[in-house]
Amino acid sequence: MELKPIHTKKDYQAALAEIERLWDAPAKSADADKLDILTLLVEHYERVHYPIADPDPIEFITHVMESRGLTRKDMEPYIGARGRVADILNRNRPLTLEMIRRLASNLKLPAEVLVRPYPLRRDQKLLVA
Repeated sequence: MELKPIHTKKDYQAALAEIERLWDAPAKSADADKLDILTLLVEHYERVHYPIADPDPIEFITHVMESRGLTRKDMEPYIGARGRVADILNRNRPLTLEMIRRLASNLKLPAEVLVRPYPLRRDQKLLVA
C-alpha cells in the first residue's frame, strides 16, 4: 500500500487492513515505520470524521470514581465536606475553579474536561417549567 493521506472511506478501510497486516512488524523495521505512519493517518481521519465529544464533567468524575474504586468520602479532600460532595455530584452546585484545580492535580484528571459547562438541577427545572 502506498502511503498517502486518507480522503475517503475506501482509503480508510484499506489503511485499517494494512495496519492489521503490519501489526506484528518487528521493532525498528521498515514495516514498523509504515505502521506508525499509517496509525497517524488513521488517527487524523478518525478525529476529523468521527469526533468524540468530551464527556460531561460530573459523569466523568462519577466514571473515574467507579473505575478507581473511590467513594464520596474519598472525594472530600478535592471537593469539600460530605454535603458539598453530594451537592456537586447531584448537580445542585457547580464545580469551582479551586475544586477543578485539586481534582486535576491530585487525581490527574484533565482540567479541560472539568471546566466544560454542564447542566445543574436548577437549570433542568427551569427547562421543564
